[in-house]
Amino acid sequence: MNAREQEAVLTIALLAAFADGAKDEREREEIKRIAESLTGEPNAPQMSQLYQNVLLKRVNAAQAAAVLTDPSHRQLAYEMAVCVCDADAATNPAEQKFLQELRGVLGLDTQQAVLVEKDAAALADAPLSNTQATLSDAELDKYILNHSIVNGAIELLPQSLATMAIIPLQIKMVYRIGQAYGFQLDKGHIREFLATAGVGLTSQYVEQIGRKLLGGLLGSVAGGLGRGLGRATAGAAFSFATTYALGQLAKRYYSGGRQMSTALIQQTYQSLLGQAKQLQGQYASEIQHKASGLDAAQVMSMVKNT
Repeated sequence: MNAREQEAVLTIALLAAFADGAKDEREREEIKRIAESLTGEPNAPQMSQLYQNVLLKRVNAAQAAAVLTDPSHRQLAYEMAVCVCDADAATNPAEQKFLQELRGVLGLDTQQAVLVEKDAAALADAPLSNTQATLSDAELDKYILNHSIVNGAIELLPQSLATMAIIPLQIKMVYRIGQAYGFQLDKGHIREFLATAGVGLTSQYVEQIGRKLLGGLLGSVAGGLGRGLGRATAGAAFSFATTYALGQLAKRYYSGGRQMSTALIQQTYQSLLGQAKQLQGQYASEIQHKASGLDAAQVMSMVKNT
């Protein structure tokens, strides 16, 4: 995939991110930050310019789709758009309309497109665990670390739908941590907790797919964990660190009876994120080893059954 095709796919992902017309200011700012950070990557498209083009409606899905002539690239663009739309919950009518129009301009087979939508919806709608568990502090630390390693490993898988599993697994992790301290949470509360901390759902997915795409890993299903692995380590580090910091933040928040202010939640998360980025290097080999034994089907099963 050349630079122009990368720009087209990333433009479609950004169009999907704003398709619902309801992104709050926190999410908009986070997507802008991600666009600027990815622009600084070696040989990366000018993501900040793509962001401005989408925000100011200088580009539409048909124009971006026209750049993509390879059927596999068109399929990949659609998969990523579906995942972005489903990142913060199942698609709403505005997003469904966008996806229907995108399917048309990409010229995709309806049956294949519907299958992608069903898989993404299954991940977005996966129920929270009903398992009741009393975990000690040490057991919770191990649970958080294991989740972080798994999410780092998922980031190394070539399938775009696999990446979408990271957010549901983070939500399940926060749910289990809250449960350990006597709180029965729902997805709405957990999503708001993530947003308060600065972990945007849509923006997190945009960053994940951006890093995988620029690393040359997305879509290379036939090659498996091959040539793109080394270049995708930044994405794995991002997912490991985000998950670890979020888990440790949830542990502090719920063990303290949910008494932290918004400012303290955000400050604590940023501090933990810095620590988690340093910690990730110690587990890089475990993340790669875990990735070598995973595939998309196993990941989807984890989301549905964990």
